[in-house]
Formats: sequence, structure tokens, C-alpha cells
Amino acid sequence: MNTLNFNVDSRLATLLSENYRSVEAALKELVDNSWDADSEVVVVKFPEPLSKDPIIIEDDGSGMTEEELKNEYLLIARNRRSRRGQFTPKKYRKVKGRKGIGKFAGLMCANRMIVETWTRGTRCKFEIDLPSLNEVGEIEVLPLPLTVTACDPLASGTKITLLEMKQNLAFPDPAKFRQKLLQDYGRENDFKIVVNDKEMDVDDLRGSFVQNTFESSSLGKVNLKFTIADKKSKVRKSGIAIRVAGKVVGEPSSFGLEDDETFPAKLLNQLYGEVEADGLIDHVTADWGALIENSQFILELKHLIQPIVKEAFQKAYSKEMNLAQARLAKKVNERLEQLPEFKRQFADDAIRKILQKYYGEPESKLEPIVNVILDAIERSDYRMVIEQLNSARNSEIAKLAEALEDYGIAQLSFMAEQAATRLSFLDALEELCLKNSTLEAELHRAIENNMWLFGPEYSMFSSNITLRRQIEDYLNEKYTGDLGSKRPDLLLNRSVYNEHLLIEFKRPKHSLSYLDYQQATTYRNEFTRYTDKPIRVMLLGGKRGGDLPRPDHIEANVEILVFDELISAARYQLDWLLSELTNR
Repeated sequence: MNTLNFNVDSRLATLLSENYRSVEAALKELVDNSWDADSEVVVVKFPEPLSKDPIIIEDDGSGMTEEELKNEYLLIARNRRSRRGQFTPKKYRKVKGRKGIGKFAGLMCANRMIVETWTRGTRCKFEIDLPSLNEVGEIEVLPLPLTVTACDPLASGTKITLLEMKQNLAFPDPAKFRQKLLQDYGRENDFKIVVNDKEMDVDDLRGSFVQNTFESSSLGKVNLKFTIADKKSKVRKSGIAIRVAGKVVGEPSSFGLEDDETFPAKLLNQLYGEVEADGLIDHVTADWGALIENSQFILELKHLIQPIVKEAFQKAYSKEMNLAQARLAKKVNERLEQLPEFKRQFADDAIRKILQKYYGEPESKLEPIVNVILDAIERSDYRMVIEQLNSARNSEIAKLAEALEDYGIAQLSFMAEQAATRLSFLDALEELCLKNSTLEAELHRAIENNMWLFGPEYSMFSSNITLRRQIEDYLNEKYTGDLGSKRPDLLLNRSVYNEHLLIEFKRPKHSLSYLDYQQATTYRNEFTRYTDKPIRVMLLGGKRGGDLPRPDHIEANVEILVFDELISAARYQLDWLLSELTNR
């Protein structure tokens, strides 16, 4: 019985080399081979454009013996993972090579490839010549003369030399090559890549690079460097990594910017950098896998770095934001021109806030949101009265008095509308409080921007991001690990007179106890170090427990409230106001 066999055409090497989208991607495959060989240092040298000098990629990896070259390296399409496992033997790295074709990557851009490898006292050298390979016709019969010489028994590594660059391809770009390498190897501790005598680093990413060195009394010298990548650059593991004693510890961090409501969250995906702070060496976990979260030194580092990063983002994207705002403003220009000057400024601010909140979204999505905002601005019941009042300022006294009278009538109308909408809010809040599943944080969000609920004297209190950050720092310090689920929900507000109000929320089904009271006053005492003004305290929950202190035993500037009473009191005031306005 006759049999048939496959013959492998020599064009296979060319076809496999064309498996890469770019020359840089092909060359990266050779660096991947160095990774799989447990290298610690890879040196890549690009020649000057248009010169005949070679591209050289050399590493200090495990190298190969003559037997390994024959049975492993020259075995096309071998599955290294199935033969040797998923991880490298020395450094236990996840193996990248899996198809057994990476050896041909260099032939994508060069006609000749010289392979030199040394280990265990033996150096092997051979050459693959693409034109000769094509002449042979069958890849299995191509002779590859091998030179074997002695070398230092302790030395190991591999060197790939690419000669006679293909003229129909653009010369490889070192900067683009670094970009590709940075995606996979930028966060590695024990794999250094040097391209044209420059070690790959944060500044190799396209974008705005910032470097800052400063001294801290507790941390010592701190070196910060980061790049805000442009939109075309992809960032893997975004954030700023913390390096201690030369080793990256834990996952990259945004240093609290992810909680900053004024900062567009999508921008954080374009942050890439590292901070070197050897002063944290005593604050690293025993396995060097993370930093101790409640360390005061880490909080200090956070306060030092966050404003630097935020300022850099503002500089990098202020021009882009201004252009986007101008384009949106142009589309709604006719409506903006009809607004009075003070409202036009308000509209401009609103558009900027929308751009910040929805950064990265197309303008086709932003424009409808802007139009909704303009509808709200235009819809003031007393807009025309305000315009009349402004025009009357330069007229006769009688006209000004008449305008003031009209303004008062319009104000009453607005107050009536506002009271009605606030009653709807109270209905919804009461419904929320009646649900057993409602949590403290949900009530926090509902009440945070509705301080009028506590009475007219609280309407001028507003949420303050700086004070809120201080609460977060305190909670991160006191409530970690198993205590994390028991973190209280606090709101620290400030009025225009710099008065402070601390509210501790408890869920509606929770009965307030003496322990809750004690905790609230303890928080007040903790936060007094941030201000020289007194802090009023509100403890807010579902019911009053039997062990709460008597009213005459409650500390000054401390108030205990329950949701039912709070909502009832606010509803009574609004009903009274509506009744008075109706009678008028």
C-alpha cells in the first residue's frame, strides 16, 4: 500500500514571519523569548536609519546547548507549554511562547538572522539566510552550519543579530518599540530592558511626563515620576506604583483621585508612573505583597502626591477641555446669547462640569445633556422680572420700585414651586426610610445636598471635599480588615461662615444607643484638629434607644434626631409656608 507525506515548502518561514502586524511587534516577540529564558536584562540596539548596521537583541537568560537547539529551538510549531509546563523553571514566570514560531519573527524585517547562544561552558552559533532558504525549496533540507566553541562556564545568554534589513518595510521606530514593551513589562521588578543605551521607563509612554523629587521629614527622599498618556497610548495597569528598596510593592494606586468628585474618573486610565519611597520599608507586609494600609506614612505620601498629579492633569487637559467647551458652546450659541450675563456664566460653568463628568464621551451624547441644563436655566419663573429689574437700575425711581415689587411677586411664586417640590422629596425620603434594606450610605446620598431638611439655618451648609477626604483618611486608618464592614457613614459639612456640622447616619431600622452617641462625639473630637472652629454634631437614626443620655446630659452642640421626627418637622414647615403664600 502506498502512502503520502506532507512536504513543507521553504515559504513557510516567510509566511510565519509575516504573522506580525508591524516590525516592532515582531521584534517584541524576540524579547518575549528572552522573558521565557528567565533573563534579567535584555539589551536592544537599533542602528541609525539607512545604515547597514544590524539590529541586535541580547539577553542574559538560560541560553541553549547544542541538543536544546536541535530538539527544542529548531522544532517548528512545538508547544513549549505542553512540553515544559506553563511557567519558567528559574523565576517561575508565566510562559509567553506557545506556538513555536517566534524564532522566525526577526525574518520579518531582515534577510539574515544570526543566532548565538551560550550556557554551561559551550557557545553555539548558526545563521538563517532567507534567500538561501527560498532557493532550497524544502525547509527540512536547508543546511544550518553550526559552530560550537568553549566559553565561560558561568556565563549564559542568547544574542540575535538581524542583518540586511528589508527595503520594502519602514525602519523600526525605537520609541514605538518601547511603547509596545511598556505594556507587558513596565511593571516587572526583575526584567530590565535597555533600548539604545536607555533603560525602558515611565517617560517612554507618549504623553505628558512629570518628574518631581522632594524631601519628607518622615519618608525621607521621595522620587515621583509619571506620564499622562495621550489618547492613542494604551496603559496596562494604570496608576502609580510604589517602589520600596528597588521593588514594586502592591498594585498601582490613584492616590485617592478616584474618590474626587471634581476629577473625571476616565482620565485615571491614562495615568502611568511610579513613586520611589524607601522610607516605607518598615511599612511593607512580610511577603512584600502589599503596604500596610493604615500606615500614617502612606497617608502622608497620598497627601503629597495627589495635588501634584491633579495639577499635571489640569495642565495636560485644560486646552482640550477648553476646545471641547467652545465646540459645545458654538452649537448652543443662539440659546446662550439670549441669557442674561450672569446666567450665561452659570451656563458656561455647567457645560464645563458636564465635560468633566462625562469626559471621553462623544459630543453627540453631551449636547442633549447641555440642552437639558439650558432648559432648566431658561425656565426660571422670574427670569423676565430679573431682566426688568436690571434694566430699571438706570431709570427713574418709580420704575425701579415697580420692578422691585414685581420681583417680590415672582420670588413668592418661585418659593411656592420650591416648597411643592420639597414636599415631593420628603415623600420619597419617607418611603426610603420605611424600607428595611435601606443603608446608611443611601440616606447619606439622599440628604447630602438637601441640607434645608434640617431647617433654614442649615441651608447654607455644603459638602466639602477636603473635609470629606479627612473623614476617609480617618476611617481607612481606624476601620480596616474585619472592621471594614462596620465603618460608620459620616458627613462633614461647612457653611459660608466656616462653621462645621458633623452628621453620623444610622440606618432607619437602627435604634440609637449610648454607644452611637459616644462614637459621634469621639469623631467630633478627632476632627477638631483640622479646624479651629467648633463642630456641631447630629446623630441621626431610626429610633431612640433606652440608654441614650437625658437631654440635660447631652454635650453642647450635639443633637440626637430620628428620621420620622425630622421629616415631620420639615413637612410641617413647608405646609405652613404654602398656606401663607396661598393666602397672599
